Amino acid sequence: MPFEIRAAVRGDAPLIMALINELAEYEKMTDMVTATAETLEASIFDRHEAEALLLTLDGEAVGYAIYCFNFSTFKGRAGLYLEDIYVRPQYRGRGFGTKTFEYLKAEAQRRGCPRMEWVCLDWNSPSLEFYRGMGAEALPQWVLHRIEF
Repeated sequence: MPFEIRAAVRGDAPLIMALINELAEYEKMTDMVTATAETLEASIFDRHEAEALLLTLDGEAVGYAIYCFNFSTFKGRAGLYLEDIYVRPQYRGRGFGTKTFEYLKAEAQRRGCPRMEWVCLDWNSPSLEFYRGMGAEALPQWVLHRIEF
């Protein structure tokens, strides 16, 4: 079985949670993870607050992507917001991230989104280079703000 990108199903929640923990470890943010397989399942499959993709090679999970939709008042339409795209380290450099990114761009266009957005940690040079290679443009004039509850 070759590389596959498929919509995650309810039973994938524990696997996606394990991958999220791998990403958090890579980003040195494990202390910030409060999600569980149960909260993911409820958010993605019950309340439909986000959508998830599972990336597999020969049936083995190599990564995931989670996205949702935001709204641009200037464009008057929803855009695709990519929360995470993660490929396990041993599978990087083989085109899986590129294929997933292209899949998401096509999905955004299919849904009539005028843009796709995400954030990246400023120290993550490999990802920043990957995004530039995919045609992304950093928006230095925008400053991310957050209120946590």
